[in-house]
Amino acid sequence: MELRLPIDPLGVVGAASDRVRDVVAQAVRGRVAGNPRGPVVDATGDAGWFGPASVAWRLHADISSLIGGLRALLYQTLHPLAMAGVAEHSDYRHDPWGRLHRTSRFIAATTYGTSEEAEAAVALVKKVHERVRGIAPDGRAYSANEPILLAWVHATEIDSFIAAYRRYGSAPLADEDVDRYVNEMAVVARAFGADPVPTTAAELRTLLASYELHATSDARAAARWLMVPPMPWRVRPVYTLVAAAAIELLPLTAQLELGLVIPPFAGPVGVRPATRAFVSTARWAIGESPTLATARERATA
Repeated sequence: MELRLPIDPLGVVGAASDRVRDVVAQAVRGRVAGNPRGPVVDATGDAGWFGPASVAWRLHADISSLIGGLRALLYQTLHPLAMAGVAEHSDYRHDPWGRLHRTSRFIAATTYGTSEEAEAAVALVKKVHERVRGIAPDGRAYSANEPILLAWVHATEIDSFIAAYRRYGSAPLADEDVDRYVNEMAVVARAFGADPVPTTAAELRTLLASYELHATSDARAAARWLMVPPMPWRVRPVYTLVAAAAIELLPLTAQLELGLVIPPFAGPVGVRPATRAFVSTARWAIGESPTLATARERATA
């Protein structure tokens, strides 16, 4: 007997699937970027700082970057001076999504925007940084524009995007591509005046290991807040999974400092399989970013 699969002559199933994808994509982009279409860059101009052949375009377009971004925020709290600046000058407790939207727009502009858009995005952040200065609880002075602190923020960000993509990205990431990515992202660090600026994975590891880190009371409070920020209940289960994946990607010493530890057995058997299932579904639902599509069309025009 011949087995015949049901057919969909009117395209009802396909149309319903497309509607589901559209709804999910708009919901995710609206939450992350503050705009259902996501951050959109100029349709005319040069190819920007990186271009379509770059590793940066590949990593930053992947859904795993959400996990990498949260890991970076958690990691950054471990520098007492960086955390003091956040605690005294950031409004993250009252406007958490606003900060996420601004960060999303910055990454879109510097990665996929024209050179002019990238330079404007950096100039805007540097202007904000001018007001972020003061005295930390341990008595040391800090300034957000201090080169060594800028290097810390830069290093934790690119290290986190690499770690997240290597575990949850859409394709393997070769060691030479990691070196390429670190070297590509150096242009952003130099635009801010960071120093030192790593250009290879080895230099990145050395830089991260050079900092004396520990979790202050502000750091632990910020980390706990990042675990349960205000959000609709319907998205909380997904966020909890993303948060667990971000924590598990942190070095164990960082997890212990923050008091957020994923047991060794829970990662491979629980967090990772569930997260891979989520990112696969989200990747299908969200599709290609409008920002990436615009940048590709501009670069090949």
